[in-house]
Amino acid sequence: MRDNVGLIDLSAFQEFEISGPGAVEFADYLCVNKIGPVGRATYTPWLTPDGGFHSDLTMHRTAEDVVVVVTGVFDGGRDLSWMKKYMPKDGSVTLTDRTLEVSTLGLWGPNAPATLAKLTDADLSHEGSSYGSLVEVKLNLGGEEVNATLFRISYVGDTGWELYIPTEFVAHVYDALIEAGQDFKLVHAGYHALNSLRIEKGYRHWGHDITDEDSPLQAGLGFAVKLKKPDGFIGRDALLQERAQGISRKMVQFLLNDPEAMIYHNEPIWCDDSIVGHISSGAFAYTFGACIGLGYIPWDKTCSEESTRNKQFEIEVAGVRIPAQVSLNPFYDAKSIQIRR
Repeated sequence: MRDNVGLIDLSAFQEFEISGPGAVEFADYLCVNKIGPVGRATYTPWLTPDGGFHSDLTMHRTAEDVVVVVTGVFDGGRDLSWMKKYMPKDGSVTLTDRTLEVSTLGLWGPNAPATLAKLTDADLSHEGSSYGSLVEVKLNLGGEEVNATLFRISYVGDTGWELYIPTEFVAHVYDALIEAGQDFKLVHAGYHALNSLRIEKGYRHWGHDITDEDSPLQAGLGFAVKLKKPDGFIGRDALLQERAQGISRKMVQFLLNDPEAMIYHNEPIWCDDSIVGHISSGAFAYTFGACIGLGYIPWDKTCSEESTRNKQFEIEVAGVRIPAQVSLNPFYDAKSIQIRR
């Protein structure tokens, strides 16, 4: 998926539809970001009243009064309960579980557009299918057409889509993608590959890197926080207070100098002979030939990217302290050029 194209089965995703005259207002209150116009999806955390992460997901505006919540396999029950807890009591909002009706495939890599172009005449360029867009297309499966929604997003750090397909047709679409990708030697990939790629790109994972004890400001996700939304959101007051006081820790990425050392999570982070934190998630980064880990380090108003880079960090692996490079930005494609090509 860095050099060619890969296909991942994401059908474990869960989808919930928020509909009705109060749908957009309610959806906007749940998330720290701003719900976009019809045809756009929004990446957003959901927060607890204390300002910690309740969830981390995408919300798709599919109609004027419809927003679809797409969340992870283990998060659906918790997120559904959260929506029921806060939904209006005046009947202006209806919640519908669409999980069994929709299946999801992930197609990513430099040759993802060329692979998908064999199944549709839709404009797959970044101009015709820009990052964050939802595009309705017809996929040609040897004479039979199947409706699908293309969501231009990437949790791997390279260009491509999540494809939302009616469940009764997903096996046929899967086979068609395999055939279309033969010219590019398309490969199957799974969640371990997905994990390695997202760690290279510095993408956070709920339950490891971001939990109810962490905030978006600490996690480096302030770009997704719209504190000035007129109607606010759950957890806004707590974030305003934290911003005024200043954060006490910040998430960074570490690249180990030793290619033989393996990290996964919870390894101690050393700085100047003191343990200052632990790795929240790590994996071998095949693009770099060594492990990359994410973790929080102490932070205050005197810290900067330069001062952090000048410190000596080590990650303890099985009792041995391994020197590591540190970065506030992703090691892979820090300017996010690849996902927009």
